[in-house]
Amino acid sequence: MGAIWTSVVAVAGTLLGSVITHTFQRLASRRGELFTRSEALRQERIAAYSTFAAAVEDYRHGQANRWYRKQGDPDGEAFIMARDEAHRLRTVARQALYKVKLLTDDREVTLAAELAYQCTRDVSIAQDQRDRDTRDAQARLAIEAFVSRAAPLVR
Repeated sequence: MGAIWTSVVAVAGTLLGSVITHTFQRLASRRGELFTRSEALRQERIAAYSTFAAAVEDYRHGQANRWYRKQGDPDGEAFIMARDEAHRLRTVARQALYKVKLLTDDREVTLAAELAYQCTRDVSIAQDQRDRDTRDAQARLAIEAFVSRAAPLVR
């Protein structure tokens, strides 16, 4: 009879050990999956945020070039080319803005990205050199504010 109880305890111990091992492995696997997903999202955000900042910075330069060419000769070929390039850069910046919006839960980051885009867009409608310089500085500051606001989300 003692041998039967020893066998029952051994089988119960083995089963209990298996259940506990399975539970801990499942928890460890889930933690690993969550970490992997979190890291992939962080990497996507880094790519999206840096791509947006670079695109809107290029757009800002394109808008400045467009404004200067318009001042020189509003009907000239140089202005037409600068305008077309600014439109292309606007499209690139807008596409990057969409990606930022898709990857961001933080409303402040989205607002900062939209403000950077809007300030950059407005550079080309400046009335004079002083207005252009002011708008350009506002755009640059808005881009920097976006980067500062988005940075904590990728650290």
